[in-house]
Amino acid sequence: MQFLMPVFTNIAAYKFAPLEELPELREHLLAKCIAWELKGTILLSLEGINLFIAGLKPEIDLLLAEVHAISGLEDLTPKYSESDHQPFTRMLVRLKKEIIAFGVEGIDPARNPAPRLSARTLAKWLDEGRPVTLLDTRNDYEIKLGTFKDAIPMGIEHFREFPEASTKLPEEMKKQTVVTFCTGGIRCEKAASFLEQRGFEQVFQLDGGILKYFEECGGTHYEGECFVFDKRVSLDPNLKQADAAVCFCCQATLTPQEQRDPRYVPSQSCPHCS
Repeated sequence: MQFLMPVFTNIAAYKFAPLEELPELREHLLAKCIAWELKGTILLSLEGINLFIAGLKPEIDLLLAEVHAISGLEDLTPKYSESDHQPFTRMLVRLKKEIIAFGVEGIDPARNPAPRLSARTLAKWLDEGRPVTLLDTRNDYEIKLGTFKDAIPMGIEHFREFPEASTKLPEEMKKQTVVTFCTGGIRCEKAASFLEQRGFEQVFQLDGGILKYFEECGGTHYEGECFVFDKRVSLDPNLKQADAAVCFCCQATLTPQEQRDPRYVPSQSCPHCS
């Protein structure tokens, strides 16, 4: 008798919205997730929610119903992917000052968002050859696995470095059409708002980030894979687990070619270990 392996539904979602009674909300969501055998992380802040959760589809739907019942989160829209294993090891619900660490006061995407650009609109602009400056707001180790063709990296190892790194961008970029992007949209949303404050005249955020772009447009104009913060490590443009790995010792991302290097010994070393 053949047994089918369970298919896990993975969701990534965030929403900037003023939230209240955070300790009570934390306990409520944690209890629900544990009861439904979900795993992953939910971050709660006065500025909103950020979550990465995996589980069976019916239980994921139950969680989304709970989240949508929270004032301000009614229209939270997740990005979906599937896996044949649970990519998270535990369930965490944490209270944070920010749902994505940035460290700049006065950035309030809930009340003052930068314009959003849909995945299909960006693909259309690129198909047409429209002059667009693509600004990758992710960390260097993520970009290593893939990014949009001709995108400009920020040269950062943590998103908190973005404000300082942005001072090195060419002054003429302030007059250009700039599209910020990241994995799921949360970082590029804060980055776009910050750039507007710095005088960038036409800056957009890629709505839903790379994952939404993959969902709607596949891999057109994108080169490589997309790093994700779970045991899958990276997804291809079909939203399937790709072949990247992470070194257990130094946490470097490893391409398939680097995994064939004789210095790569799983759980022991890799070509980047000192």
